[in-house]
Amino acid sequence: MEKTLLIIKPDAVRKNLTGNILKQVMDAGFKIIGMKMLWLNKEQGGKFYEIHKGKDFYNWLVDFISSGPVVVACLKADSAPARLREVVGATDPKKAAPNTVRNLYGTSVGENVVHASAPDENPQREIDFFFKAGDLHEY
Repeated sequence: MEKTLLIIKPDAVRKNLTGNILKQVMDAGFKIIGMKMLWLNKEQGGKFYEIHKGKDFYNWLVDFISSGPVVVACLKADSAPARLREVVGATDPKKAAPNTVRNLYGTSVGENVVHASAPDENPQREIDFFFKAGDLHEY
C-alpha cells in the first residue's frame, strides 16, 4: 500500500463538488487517511508549486490555487500515485478518459478541479507539505 495526495481545487470547492469527487475516489478503492480544508496564501501556493517555477503558467497556477479554499486528502491504496492519476484523468478535461474526475467536472486545463501527485515526482514531499506527524490515521 502506498500513499498519495489529492487536492480538490478552488473551482471544485466553489461548485460544491467535494463530496462527489471524494466518493468517486473512495469507490475506486482509496482510503482517506488524512483530510483538511484550508485556504493557501500566495506564498504557500508558490512553495507548493515551486517545481513549476519559471514556466509560463506558474503565476496563474499560484493565483488560482490561492483563490479560495481547497480540500487536501492523503489517500492510501495499492499503487496509489499511479492509480489516482488514472481515476482523475488527463490534465485537459477534454482529453480525459470518460467518467474520470476531470472529464466529469473539469472545464479547462487550468480549472480541472483536482491535483493528484505525479508518481514520478515525490508524492511524499507533497503529503508532508500539508500533513504533520500524527495527522494521518491509517486503519
